[in-house]
Amino acid sequence: MNWTDERVEKLKKLWAEGLSASQIAAQLGGVSRNAVIGKVHRLSLPGRAKAGGGSVASNRAAAPKRATSAPRAPNFASRVATKTVTRPVGATVLKEEIEVEAYEEMEFRPASNVVVPISRRLGLTELTERTCKWPVGDPLKDDFHFCGCEAREASPYCGYHAKLAYQPVHDRRRAVARA
Repeated sequence: MNWTDERVEKLKKLWAEGLSASQIAAQLGGVSRNAVIGKVHRLSLPGRAKAGGGSVASNRAAAPKRATSAPRAPNFASRVATKTVTRPVGATVLKEEIEVEAYEEMEFRPASNVVVPISRRLGLTELTERTCKWPVGDPLKDDFHFCGCEAREASPYCGYHAKLAYQPVHDRRRAVARA
């Protein structure tokens, strides 16, 4: 099938009217939907609004999606604001309003009832099977050391560092969701 000047003009007219590539192919006859799409791209025709108010896919894309229970960091408060955005969907540009959660920082007060053990600051050669092997600092620096406090039975860490190292699964997932 050759693209004659008359067929190209008819393609441009139908495209500007908002007909789909399948509808244009049917009206031109002897050409496939993909051939119409290819010609539209080669001609660099601008995007156009869809005829008939859009499809189910574009309506689904335009609907804002919100998580019912979005995890939030403990030191942030959120509020919901509406923002108008435009985005391309194929050859069509959609203008839609989306809900955006804006976060504002709240004052952070550390817990006052946490007791951090005083480290014995042991080197690698000073560790035993009964000392905490929690590394502290950068291993490439001179002040690197291990905790060295008394370790729990069958654990390489003291009570404090064991709580940091072995968190229940649901706490880990909650902490990861906040980050």
